[in-house]
Amino acid sequence: MILDTLRKKYVKLTPEEWVRQNFVQYLIQEGRYPPGLIGIEMRFSFNKMKKRVDILVHDRQGNPVMIVECKSPEINISDFYEDKVYDQIGSYNLGYKVPYVVVTNGLVNYAFRFSSEKNQYEHMLEIPFYEDLIALKS
Repeated sequence: MILDTLRKKYVKLTPEEWVRQNFVQYLIQEGRYPPGLIGIEMRFSFNKMKKRVDILVHDRQGNPVMIVECKSPEINISDFYEDKVYDQIGSYNLGYKVPYVVVTNGLVNYAFRFSSEKNQYEHMLEIPFYEDLIALKS
């Protein structure tokens, strides 16, 4: 078990939970993301099916701005064309329509920003600080 400080409860320490907890701490400590604007395992409905987003970041007005999909370290997220991870996060974003998505397995991180001009996601070289993310969102 591990204490999830955002949900204020102990949760089972699975490999995916280890990635989630460490990535949240990375966002807070390194990226200066406000803890109160980070949601963990946020539930939503998509095509009448119940789903959950691993990490959902909001702006200060409460609008979702970034989805983070966490996979266990054993999952190869580097293969863009054969891995279902990217289809999964893309389908999640159909409901949220956030400008940023991140996929991580705790070892490798991929960040993308949606380009409305090109109507597609573009790979980012780094995960932006919170203030930069909010400034770039506009």
